[in-house]
Amino acid sequence: MDVLYTMLTLIAFSFLAIFLAICFFMMTIIKGKSIGDQKYAPVKGTVFNQLFYLNTLYDYHAQMAKIHPTYRLLAANHSELYTIDVRNIEHVLKTNFDKYSRGKYSQDIMTDLFGEGIFAVDGNKWKQQRKVASYEFSTRVLRDFSCSVFRKNAAKLVRVISEFYLEGLVFDMQVSSYLYFHVNTRIFFLEVIIEEPLI
Repeated sequence: MDVLYTMLTLIAFSFLAIFLAICFFMMTIIKGKSIGDQKYAPVKGTVFNQLFYLNTLYDYHAQMAKIHPTYRLLAANHSELYTIDVRNIEHVLKTNFDKYSRGKYSQDIMTDLFGEGIFAVDGNKWKQQRKVASYEFSTRVLRDFSCSVFRKNAAKLVRVISEFYLEGLVFDMQVSSYLYFHVNTRIFFLEVIIEEPLI
């Protein structure tokens, strides 16, 4: 009987310890985040909410943006701001660009992948990288390059559709269109990055 009592006590204390750890973790997330302050965007959960919607994450954010054009998700040491409000985007990217930076947290993550490139740096380094990149991303260069990529892949799509027609097969045009544009977009950007044709 003593063994059963000891096991039940151990299990109860284990659950209590887990519960207290979760409560402590949630308190560190919530503490100091100005949750009820009207000057800040409303809080719509924690970053862990995204785990529930992992398969439909873009749809989840689109639904949240329909309800609240600007909202926050809390994490343990920061909060993430999501916005589709044009005024906020213009404020950050155009009007007061110098006042906003990626921050150390974001730079530490991005530097491993992008190095000292335009996506990972701030300030003067960013301006220098942007000036260099602006020549490659001019309207004329992008238009000429994208036209050749889309023309080449459109010919492939016509060939595949012709084969379906000649064999008397049926296919879903909506899925085909999605795949065509999705694959073309990926191919286009990969060719821009590595500067040689993939196909």
